[in-house]
Amino acid sequence: MIPRYTRPEMASIWEPQTRFKIWFEIEAHAADALAELGVIPREAARTIWAKGKDATFDVARIDEIERETKHDVIAFLTHLAEIVGPEARFVHQGMTSSDVLDTCLNVQLKRAADLLIADLDRVLAALKTRAFEHKMTPTIGRSHGIHAEPVTFGLKLAYAHAEFARARARLVAARDEISTCAISGAVGTFAQIDPRVEEHVAKAMGLRPEPVSTQVIPRDRHAIYFATLGVIAASVERLAVEVRHLQRTEVLEAEEFFSEGQKGSSAMPHKRNPVLSENLSGLSRMVRAYVTPALENVVLWHERDISHSSAERMMAPDATVTLDFALVRLAGLIEKLLVYPQNMQKNLDRLGGLVHSQRVLIALTQKGASREDAYKFVQRNAMPVWRGEGDFQTLLKQDADVKKYLTDAEIEEKFDLGYHLKHVDTIFRRVFGEV
Repeated sequence: MIPRYTRPEMASIWEPQTRFKIWFEIEAHAADALAELGVIPREAARTIWAKGKDATFDVARIDEIERETKHDVIAFLTHLAEIVGPEARFVHQGMTSSDVLDTCLNVQLKRAADLLIADLDRVLAALKTRAFEHKMTPTIGRSHGIHAEPVTFGLKLAYAHAEFARARARLVAARDEISTCAISGAVGTFAQIDPRVEEHVAKAMGLRPEPVSTQVIPRDRHAIYFATLGVIAASVERLAVEVRHLQRTEVLEAEEFFSEGQKGSSAMPHKRNPVLSENLSGLSRMVRAYVTPALENVVLWHERDISHSSAERMMAPDATVTLDFALVRLAGLIEKLLVYPQNMQKNLDRLGGLVHSQRVLIALTQKGASREDAYKFVQRNAMPVWRGEGDFQTLLKQDADVKKYLTDAEIEEKFDLGYHLKHVDTIFRRVFGEV
């Protein structure tokens, strides 16, 4: 995490003080359950809560202890004992470090998912607003980067809305999958701690008991979580790249908002660069980069090892913080995006009507021409226009083979832009449930 790409709401989830607070809550809830079962004195459990619930843990002190013990959980428990006093001997009874670490990590990932879901909601709201604003704004559709047939700018945004709606559903599912708790002790057998302790802690922390934890919560859960973040990041970049292409000088159908006083280049004062979109491409690459280590973390030795631990200490905060920043930046980009319908129309007209070639092709086949002949007739009139020589409709009207099948009026009718937009309402209804 670096401050430049970090929002405080997400960063706070991963701060040491937050982590130690969650560790304490796990230990204290476990103590409550142990007291209820008669394993430790009830008064001890009450003392643990009373002295620890409002404590500010001394991060520097914990780090100092860890330098000697080489064990982060033991360092925390030692510091907790300094706060709680003699009753601290009843903390962590029957538990192992992974019970604390894995349960805490899942609490943090769940909280991070809540923020990311809220971010996605803002992106979806922005896309919906702008999609309806430009629902019938005609623009050229491109395949391979080349002019194809007309669409609307609203449809482009509707495509993105549908994609991010899927992203939201996946993240909700990943949040549910990651929301498990393990308080099962060494090698996950519950030999030293009653399963009811795990049930109590899980409920108190807003989680579910992990059916089989083997001492660690299975990392396939984490793999799907980070894979989901990676797919969301890919969707972010897909939309960012669309904006970057549309902002090219030769296209200029849309561009990022350029604020007063903003500078585009240190050398060229005229420049207005798509820096936000380019930034989103870079950030998206970083989030996707964590998918591979998440998948590799699934493969642990026997009941546990810690080969996953070092990777998770970096990837969990970095991936969530980076995606959080990217989604908020994307929402702002869409909210303020400058759209130029006049340039869209100019580009639509740029090929002299060639965008209607398929309609002419179909009309010829429906009037009796073979598909092979119809394609040849249309293409031979299209190529001169492609080179800037003439008008497509005029050339078709002058082609004797075409005129065997189509009248001038029938040719003209095939150049109706509105024909391509007749099902926009249908698509919007599918995406938004309304038109």
